[in-house]
Amino acid sequence: MSLCYQCGKCSAGCPVRYYMDIAPNKVVRLIQLGYYEEALKSETPWLCAGCLTCSVRCPKEFDLAKFMDAVREIAIEKGVEVKQENILKFHKAFLDQIKNHGRSYEVGLVAEYKMKTLDLFQDVDSAPGMFLKGKLDLLPHNIKNRKEIKSIFKKTSGKK
Repeated sequence: MSLCYQCGKCSAGCPVRYYMDIAPNKVVRLIQLGYYEEALKSETPWLCAGCLTCSVRCPKEFDLAKFMDAVREIAIEKGVEVKQENILKFHKAFLDQIKNHGRSYEVGLVAEYKMKTLDLFQDVDSAPGMFLKGKLDLLPHNIKNRKEIKSIFKKTSGKK
């Protein structure tokens, strides 16, 4: 994070910046200055889509998307309350899909998220169109060696 000199290119190109409480580069700056609690309580890391636009734009090749992942995990580890409860539910559902399939499985992600939030009918009208356009596969495309992915999750969770 010491690579970041606050040029702001990451924030200027971020497609979800409009929804964030503070700019992505400001999260980095808060941590650089030692304001950890303020950075961890920000909604910005949770709204980061992980699209890598910021990382590609960075003139110092700082991987801000990876940094935001780390900030989210540290916030979870430290028990920081997430302002929007459903964001954490989505985050956990997404990681479950990666752990189980080695990649994102959208139908499984949506199903798990809907069960966690009990908001079963929101956006239900968009599913048929997405399915007809080939955007949703009914069955997951599992990667080879899923055991390795599960092993990584097991090692990083502290469970034996």
